[in-house]
Amino acid sequence: MTKFLINRPKTGALAQFVMAHGAGAPMDHPFMNTIAEGLAQNGLVVSRFEFPYMAKRRATGKGGGPGSPKVLLQTWRDVINEYKGDLPLFIGGKSMGGRIASMVADEPGISGVVCLGYPFHPPGKPEKLRTEHLRTMPVPMLVIQGERDPFGNPEEVAGYDLADTVELVWVPDGDHSLKPRKKSGHTEEGNLALAITSISDFIVRLV
Repeated sequence: MTKFLINRPKTGALAQFVMAHGAGAPMDHPFMNTIAEGLAQNGLVVSRFEFPYMAKRRATGKGGGPGSPKVLLQTWRDVINEYKGDLPLFIGGKSMGGRIASMVADEPGISGVVCLGYPFHPPGKPEKLRTEHLRTMPVPMLVIQGERDPFGNPEEVAGYDLADTVELVWVPDGDHSLKPRKKSGHTEEGNLALAITSISDFIVRLV
């Protein structure tokens, strides 16, 4: 059984959002905590889990990369299959976690996908796109992307062939973790609040 870190709303829940971490940080990273707690305050049950490599890193204290894409995909499928609740189910996550979620969006019972910082391409390699499956995204998908994200900025993404089901919200001066520069006049707190509101509105609209 998967180990989940769960945030629940104080009153009746509107939907379930299962959220996976990015490639380099665990499920209880401050970024993940802020998003999960904010969404719970807005009426969502938020469940976080870790991919096997990250769970091993937590247990042993030793580093290690994500490993096989097949393992990541199967982990997401297993998590989806474990869900037996009666709330509408949304999946997604930070960067890699959201990308892998979008690749299993055709699993039965998925109401939508949310990605915080989609890695459209590796930094500095805009020719190596990770967008093929986004041309036929079968369910509504929300991408929360920083305007300065090296994995895909507004100018680049505007030229991609994305399905009509893919919706983008651009976060002012945000980097891959939505953090702005001080000189921009925007704050990290404000940008994360924008992300939380955008995700909440997206899910409420669909349920």
